[in-house]
Amino acid sequence: MSLVRAGRLAICLVVPFLAATSLAQIRTADPAKRGLKNADFPRTVKIADNVYTYEDFHAGPEKFTTTNMFVVTGEGVLVADGQGSPAETKGLVEAIRKVTPKPITTVVICSDHGDHTAGNASFPPGVHYIIHPTSKAILDRQAATRADAWKPPPDAELVADRKALTLGDEELQILFLGRAHTGGDLAVYLPRQKILFLSEIFLNRVFPAMRSAYPSEWLGALTRAEGMDATIYIAGHGFTEQGPVSTEELRAYHKALEAVIAEATRLYRAGVPVDHAVKQADWGEYASWTLASSQGPIAIRKVYEELSGQLK
Repeated sequence: MSLVRAGRLAICLVVPFLAATSLAQIRTADPAKRGLKNADFPRTVKIADNVYTYEDFHAGPEKFTTTNMFVVTGEGVLVADGQGSPAETKGLVEAIRKVTPKPITTVVICSDHGDHTAGNASFPPGVHYIIHPTSKAILDRQAATRADAWKPPPDAELVADRKALTLGDEELQILFLGRAHTGGDLAVYLPRQKILFLSEIFLNRVFPAMRSAYPSEWLGALTRAEGMDATIYIAGHGFTEQGPVSTEELRAYHKALEAVIAEATRLYRAGVPVDHAVKQADWGEYASWTLASSQGPIAIRKVYEELSGQLK
């Protein structure tokens, strides 16, 4: 996989937003079902005059994208999330260089999971990191036990609720909408363009992944996101969608999460042991979503953990 990636980095192209979403009526995270080939990735998608997403494949047997956002300002580039390895994040950095000569100055760690942080060593030295306190504590613990783990620098800025910042003429907001996919999910909001990058709070047509989630609180975070003045919602996994479709897909994901929690809750209240519930769960239409077979059992166990009071 790494050899294939290395051969693709040099040909990463900027894709116009409408071209990137011309097949948006095919609602899936599967690239092949959208008519895309391996050679189409990684790719940069232009969202607005100074806003882009970067999509590359997530490691694993099922192909879907890990998506980052970067914003070009008069004072440098802000990046929301990295990729899952130094080589993959290097590809992101190189793609940004093809768009602008301005330096990367700020990196927002929206998700602390390895597929978004393990490549952070490839960001330029001296960048300013912004991170939720819970996520920093998690990454610090990992670095204390694993020599290969990336550790946030001591001067990383902690944002527990919200932070407004201005880079050049661009106003941005770093937001904590509540515990969701992790305990420290952050979102990046661009009020001028009405763009909201949700990272792993929103998985576009990817089955709700709950290994470190807070199921019922996640629903609340999605409700708060839907209540914001945004016209484009960007997912941390799955494709970048144009405005109306992105709004529909965010709502579809909200409904998927509600359905998964409801099915697990039904089995819990029926007294079905968790090991049996894993086998009995009926996901309906969501059984066809990417990662359903691997993430369904994890979701059952996590909802059971929450309902039994074990989730803190």
